This record gives sequence, structure tokens and C-alpha cells, in this order.
Amino acid sequence: MDGLTGGGDGGSDGDADVLAAAFEAHRGRLEAVAVRMLGSRTDAEDALQEAWLRLSRQDVDSIDNLAGWLTTVVGRVCIDVLRSRASRGATAYDERTPELVVVEDGSPAPEEEAVLAESVGLAMLVVLQTLTPAERLAFVLHDMFAVPFADIGQILGRSTDATKMLASRARRKVRGRPADPGHGREGRAVVAAFLMAAREGDFDGLLAVLDPNVTLRIDNPRGSSVRIGATEVATVAERGARGAAMAWEAIVNGLPGVVFRSKDGRAFGVVGCTVVDGLIVEIVSVNDRARVLAAGVRDRPPAG
Repeated sequence: MDGLTGGGDGGSDGDADVLAAAFEAHRGRLEAVAVRMLGSRTDAEDALQEAWLRLSRQDVDSIDNLAGWLTTVVGRVCIDVLRSRASRGATAYDERTPELVVVEDGSPAPEEEAVLAESVGLAMLVVLQTLTPAERLAFVLHDMFAVPFADIGQILGRSTDATKMLASRARRKVRGRPADPGHGREGRAVVAAFLMAAREGDFDGLLAVLDPNVTLRIDNPRGSSVRIGATEVATVAERGARGAAMAWEAIVNGLPGVVFRSKDGRAFGVVGCTVVDGLIVEIVSVNDRARVLAAGVRDRPPAG
């Protein structure tokens, strides 16, 4: 457990080892729940750490179903984190994007193809962020992990019927999102047209590929901001394109996108776009060099 020790009060080292082994047996499932709830592996690890600490203080003999107990604890920790975000005035669009997975154009190796497939799953995390904390918990635990509604209701402090309604509402919201985020040829062509218009200062060209109600979310080391509407987003895009000397097509969290580099080849930002019916309806822009490099994007020396 990476330096974690302990067990029940007064327990032996052997008991602690058995407890740690039991926890590790459930770690994969618990981490999957926490990542989908919180949208970040770092936050998920913190949630699992808290679950382990609670387990280490628990009389394990009193736990009839360890898997269920741990799922409940992780669920409660996650819902507390989400509610804390909400209490700080953070909306779904104010939250940072999930961990980035970026695959640039080229001839990907087999392992990169696997990463690309995983990135489609990460795109779902963006959709989940549009749900309220209670909706998200009900949807993730029931629809993704088959946890009974009665158990989810205990975590939320709601009746089974009320929990079913939460999951149903979440399901409708998720299904209402575009099934194909436009990462086929048409979607990539739209993004290429958007980029060209931005680089050429073609304001009308930008408006032609933007949905009138397009949403732009910008993440940088200082925080997040949101812009809504084609005119405002086109203005931001036109201004931002001037700072990038090179742009490379890529798949960003399962979406058609672009990697931006400066004149000296330093990668500093990525953009992912959701395209529906030939128009960009949502843009996520991450202008954070540390996060971009952590996603596997590399600097490229200028040609020539």
C-alpha cells in the first residue's frame, strides 16, 4: 500500500497485511468508480487513500460484505468531493478537464492505438461532468457498476425510488449528448477549417463552422474560464491562433483536435472539439505545458 500501514486497533502486522491484501483485491474496481466520479486519477487515488484509512480503523469482523462496504465508502468520499466543488461555486464547466490522452497524427504503433481507444472512454468523463453530484453517483454506480439502487440510496440519504429517478434523469442527459463526437473524417475536416480560418483571421470563416451556442472552456495553470456563443468564441480563437507557430492535428480525449507549438517547437496547448452536423458545438482548450507534456506530447524542433 505504498507505505500505508495499520489495521484494527491493536492488530498485529500479520492482520494488517491481510487487510491490505483484501483492499488491494478490490483496488481496480474502486479506482474505476472513483475516476468516473471525479474525472481525475489523482483525485481518485486520494479517495482510495481515504477509504483505506477508514478501513484500517474499522472492526473488520463487523463487515459482512467488504466489496459493498468499500464501494459505499468510496462513493461517499467522492460525493463529498463533488459537493465541495459545488459549494465553491464551481459548475460542471468550471471543473478541469479529465486527464489528457493525446494521439497526434501519423502512423500510430499498436500501443498507441490502444491509448486512442481508451481516450474515447475519457471523452465520456467530460459528459459525466455535466451531471449533478447525485445524478453522477447514481448513474456511475448503477449503470456502470451494477450497484443496487437501495445501496446507492443509502449513500445519498434518499429512498430507492428517488435514487432510481436520479439515475433515469442522468441517463437521459447522457443519451442526449452526441453519440459521435465527430472524430471521423467529417469532424476532423471541420476542425481543420476552423484552424485555418483562425490562422488567417477569417472571422466569417470561423462563424461558418461554429454552432451559434458553442461553448469554449479554457483550462490553464491559473484556473478555468468559459465562453459561450459563436461571436465570442471566434474572437478568442482568432486572437489565440496568433500565438502558435505550428499546429498539428490530433485526437484529444477521443475528440478531433490540435496540438499547438511555439516557434521554437515547444508544445504548450491542446484543443479538442465536439462536432455535430458539421458544426463545432463544444471546444476544450488546455493551455498548460505541464499537463500537455504529461499527456505524452513532445516538443518538435522547427523544420529546416
